[in-house]
Amino acid sequence: MATASFRSISDTVQAKWGWFLALGIIFIIGGVFAIMQPLISSIALSILLAAALVVAGVFQIWGAFSVQSWTGFIWQLIIGIILLLGGIAIYASPTTGSIALTLVIAAVFIAKGVFQVILGFRLRPIDGWGWILTAGIIALIVGIMILADISFSGLLVPGTLAGISLIFTGWSYIALGLAAKRIA
Repeated sequence: MATASFRSISDTVQAKWGWFLALGIIFIIGGVFAIMQPLISSIALSILLAAALVVAGVFQIWGAFSVQSWTGFIWQLIIGIILLLGGIAIYASPTTGSIALTLVIAAVFIAKGVFQVILGFRLRPIDGWGWILTAGIIALIVGIMILADISFSGLLVPGTLAGISLIFTGWSYIALGLAAKRIA
């Protein structure tokens, strides 16, 4: 059954390879724009995050009131209010939201780096341990560099990272479309 499902997906991709190619190109164009205009991209991401938090907060509050008899009612309500107020605060000041998002990104890079360095040393006798250690050191350096100039990087990092992600997504769709064309 899994083979039949896989074959169906493969047939669909082969039949629509041009759409995957076009989608990939659109993603790459969006990614290049995001990298060329990181401030605009970062603010747009902050506004999108704000909207998502407001919607999530409203639904969380609504959900809390729909199960008032539940013992978790007050906690659901508090979470909903925090989400709603956080979304409103980010929407009111998208640059501050962008800086806050960058702080989270820096913390993730630092934590990832620390744990990859530890993992690298734990894997030391195994081939490739040095690559894991190197990746951890680089992640740690990137996180520290972002924090070192948070007032500047806070306005550029989210948009730049989104652009890089869009470009890689675009290349993956292009590769998928071209591979399907070759097979067809």
